[in-house]
Amino acid sequence: MASLLDSNVLAQPQQQQPKGENKQKNEGRNRRVLKDIGNLVVKQSDPIPNVPKRITRNLGAQLLPNAQATEKNKKPSTDVGNFVAATKVEQAKKPTEAEVIIISSDDEEEEKEKQTVKGGRKEIERVAVRGKNSKAFSSVLSARSKAACGLTHKPKDLVEDIDVADIANELEAVEYLDDIYMFYKLTEDDGRVHDYMPSQPDINMKMRSILVDWLIEVHRKFELMPETLYLTLNIIDRFLSMKAVPRRELQLVGISSMLIACKYEEIWAPEVNDFVYIADNAYVREHILIMEKTILSKLEWYLTVPTPYVFLIRYIKASTPSDKEIENMVFFLAELSLMDYSAMINYCPSLIAASAVYAARCTLGRSPYWTETLKHYTGYCEEQLRDCSKIMVNFHSAAPESKLRAVYKKFSNSERGAVALVNPAKNLLSSSPPPQS
Repeated sequence: MASLLDSNVLAQPQQQQPKGENKQKNEGRNRRVLKDIGNLVVKQSDPIPNVPKRITRNLGAQLLPNAQATEKNKKPSTDVGNFVAATKVEQAKKPTEAEVIIISSDDEEEEKEKQTVKGGRKEIERVAVRGKNSKAFSSVLSARSKAACGLTHKPKDLVEDIDVADIANELEAVEYLDDIYMFYKLTEDDGRVHDYMPSQPDINMKMRSILVDWLIEVHRKFELMPETLYLTLNIIDRFLSMKAVPRRELQLVGISSMLIACKYEEIWAPEVNDFVYIADNAYVREHILIMEKTILSKLEWYLTVPTPYVFLIRYIKASTPSDKEIENMVFFLAELSLMDYSAMINYCPSLIAASAVYAARCTLGRSPYWTETLKHYTGYCEEQLRDCSKIMVNFHSAAPESKLRAVYKKFSNSERGAVALVNPAKNLLSSSPPPQS
């Protein structure tokens, strides 16, 4: 069956006319038809018209044979005034579908092409923005994937960025912190010492503990930086591992090591005469200076070592949310471990620092005892810290009755939060492991 447009043409009476004149009339009729044809035909059964589809002249010529084939047995509906013909095709499976035909002029086509170009530019801009935020989107998707796989069950178990608040502070050097602490971890064994007591015929572990207890009191009276105390004990142990020292010179080694540490760490270091006075004139100025040169010569001036303190400040920050009570408890337990010769020999500085944080959280009842954030920044799990933490908690339990009370007195003060008076962690005193929170 011919199309509607063809049927309108066939409806005209055919007359014998010259070939040229017939061509001109056909062209005129075609122009009149295109001028009057409407551009939107919607099925009457559909309450809402479908999205219109643009049909150009070339596309219309391609669709004409298909329309003729599908409308073979259907009645055409003709709009005589506008010469618009639309055919309704009833489909059994899709009764709600409608065909919308739009015949647009060349001006409308150009306008839509401009809008398409603008839309493409906006899409490119959206892609660029997604590229900038791809890291954030990737982290969110990664977190969701872990949650879906059961790797994380609580939002607090996710690793927190503990340096995000210090990004604007140039002095914090946030962009270098990970590399710095990776380097500390790699070089911390260089500053460790082996079991040197068998090579010391005149001193023993108890004498070392007495010396450390006295130096902690001197450190408090001089109001020195915490870094100075940890470096002092590192210098003492390293020197004693290299040279046998008689008992009468052990205190001299201690004050000379503290003098070196003060010159390295303090802005205003105490004078040599201050150490002569604090030692009750047991040594003269020349003795201290000679021992200072001897120590530096044995250590080959190697003083830049990662002590437990450099790890403590980092791990305290990772113990989120950190507060002053946690900080005081961590330093209390860490300084108790400094007095124990076996702890300093058997455990590396980073493990001592992590164990102090773990024991402090157990003592103060922080739940959970060990978080994913702490595990990420320390590199240790609970099982690796339990033995060293038990030693610290046992020292905490025995501190009130001990004769060496410098650390206990220091942290019983209200300025330190009186954390020494807190009951020790019972779950670490017993043989059973602490319950999982």
